[in-house]
Amino acid sequence: MELPELDDLQFFDGIARATTLTGSARQWGVNVSTVSKRLARLERRLGVQLVNRSTRRLSLTAEGRRYAEGAGRLLGQIADLEDDIGEQRAGLRGRISVHSSIGLGRAHIAPLLGELAAAHSDLEVDLELSHLPVHVAGTPYDFAVRVGRLPDSRLHARLLHANRRVVCAAPGYLERRGEPRTLPDLAEHDCIVIRENDTDFMNWRFGEEGDQAVRVAGAMVSNDGDVATEWCLAGRGMVMRSLWQVAPLLRDGRLVQVLPEIPSPRADIYALSRPVQALPRRAREAIEHLRRGLATRLPEID
Repeated sequence: MELPELDDLQFFDGIARATTLTGSARQWGVNVSTVSKRLARLERRLGVQLVNRSTRRLSLTAEGRRYAEGAGRLLGQIADLEDDIGEQRAGLRGRISVHSSIGLGRAHIAPLLGELAAAHSDLEVDLELSHLPVHVAGTPYDFAVRVGRLPDSRLHARLLHANRRVVCAAPGYLERRGEPRTLPDLAEHDCIVIRENDTDFMNWRFGEEGDQAVRVAGAMVSNDGDVATEWCLAGRGMVMRSLWQVAPLLRDGRLVQVLPEIPSPRADIYALSRPVQALPRRAREAIEHLRRGLATRLPEID
């Protein structure tokens, strides 16, 4: 089997976007040996090792990451040029690959990307949802949608929508247990906590910078935010959730915000990607579509 006619930039961009050499071979319809030989030939030409071969998952060396970033940037510029002068200038074409958390992805990201695909018949959308955050560099994703504080990174972060986390409870719970008036009062209430990654999930943070912490307790703990919200609706305790998740429940009165006068920490929604100039136009347009769509679907905050 032979690889399709690909120049080195296209070839290595495909390598960098796959998680394994097997995945790269599958996308081109060839065997792994063919891909491995082409990769070795490219490394010999450049005089550097681009891919670590000591792990089962594909891992780029520092030189490989640099080459992949440059290849992605140049290929994106070429795609933009062809879009600008081609017959399909008004439309988007090609594949975009996006990562998002499960809750936000199901509720908002998937419907908005579906709208975009419906408006552009030549656009392909690959959306992966996961509880775990992903590091975009060296992955097949054009961008990842993240909520909350971002790690220090060389990646580009585009604000999609301002968001906060708020404490809320069902009216029945507040009638039975009373409403807390101060932050220390929270420690005397049944609090439903969400176990996320390696965070100290028993500490609820307040203040613009999240520098005020209250140690909460309760009998109900879950790693699934939707489960925690259902428990809260059933009156089993208070929960801290993002406004994007609970705004409809607050509007219709099924939940009530607790301690609304105390600032809660920001949990803004971002698109995290390679430098924006390295993204193809279809990915940049997708990010902008998400920004506009979230503005119409979610409440504005101060």
